[in-house]
Amino acid sequence: MKKHTYKLSLNWVGNLGSGTSDYRAYSRNHVIQAESKSEILASSDPAFRGDSTRYNPEVLLLASLSSCHMLWFLHLCADSGVIVVQYFDNPEGIMLESENGAGRFESVTLNPIVTVAESSMLDKLDPIHEKANSLCFIANSVNFPVKHNPTCKVPN
Repeated sequence: MKKHTYKLSLNWVGNLGSGTSDYRAYSRNHVIQAESKSEILASSDPAFRGDSTRYNPEVLLLASLSSCHMLWFLHLCADSGVIVVQYFDNPEGIMLESENGAGRFESVTLNPIVTVAESSMLDKLDPIHEKANSLCFIANSVNFPVKHNPTCKVPN
């Protein structure tokens, strides 16, 4: 088995002068940076006093699942002779928050809209989505179901 290591830096930039002296005294803003990559401006969800203009961990989890699925899907399509000409996704996640403030995702549903070059390729797409889901590194790492609800079409 091959082993891959990933690293990044996370810098909290939310000290408003008195640190965490009070729950309302600090910003949740932070910056995520990986070598040779653009910074990601992040915060918590606005429901948890975060900045709505920044990415939050929950949205980044959706992005990771969606991106991983898409990359596997495109790879498998290329291997299968299926020509994808457009791919767009609107993933949706459901997170449950308990009374003590802890939370967990109950599920994520990917909603990819895939356009292929020819109508003869449409029948191949559902099995490819299934295989992509089973191969996705991120989907294999979470403890909730990652469903997909694809729409497949050909150009008009």
